[in-house]
Amino acid sequence: MKSVLSTKVLSLSQKALLSDFKINLVEYDAISIEFIEFEITDEYKNYIFTSKNAVRAFLNKKKNTEINCFCVGEKTKALLDKNGYKVVKMTENAVDLADYITNNHTSTSFLFLAGNKRRNDLPSILTEKGISFKEIICYETLLIPKKFEQHFDAILFFSPSGMKSFVLENTIQDSELFCIGKTTAEEAKVYTANINIAKKPIIDEVINTLITFLK
Repeated sequence: MKSVLSTKVLSLSQKALLSDFKINLVEYDAISIEFIEFEITDEYKNYIFTSKNAVRAFLNKKKNTEINCFCVGEKTKALLDKNGYKVVKMTENAVDLADYITNNHTSTSFLFLAGNKRRNDLPSILTEKGISFKEIICYETLLIPKKFEQHFDAILFFSPSGMKSFVLENTIQDSELFCIGKTTAEEAKVYTANINIAKKPIIDEVINTLITFLK
């Protein structure tokens, strides 16, 4: 029987995808999110969101829907759509979004809402290309390290922060890693070459990639 660790507690429907396989599934939340106080003015009409958590923080502050949104990830876009916001562009990673902005919106100013552990890719590219933007940290990602005594055949990771949390108390050893996207996979390369990347950066696709491995 294969042992599998998920660094995020899965929903019942997500666990149901694995019901045909005899596995020992262990799950826990390797990180938690804490919203922090911030202020938004009406100065900016173009917003950048690289996570659902940034959108959630924003929704707690502002109800005006007369803005243009640029975002990373289908789930982020879906949350904006659901709340009546116009999404001008969605990409699957921050580098592609930064490239789109620098190629198509050189004279536009942006407000970038992010977490305290966001990667430097997007702001670095925007700065390098002379794009005007203001960054506001609207939530904190807290690591929740937990020690495991057992070895896992497979480990599911959903963010670079989740991986950093896991390795605070554990080692990767020869476990097969399943990553939600390229940025998480980049973090994984520090520890192992046993990396599998989901075809789309959503939890169900991470599970589908694991299923291929289990077969």
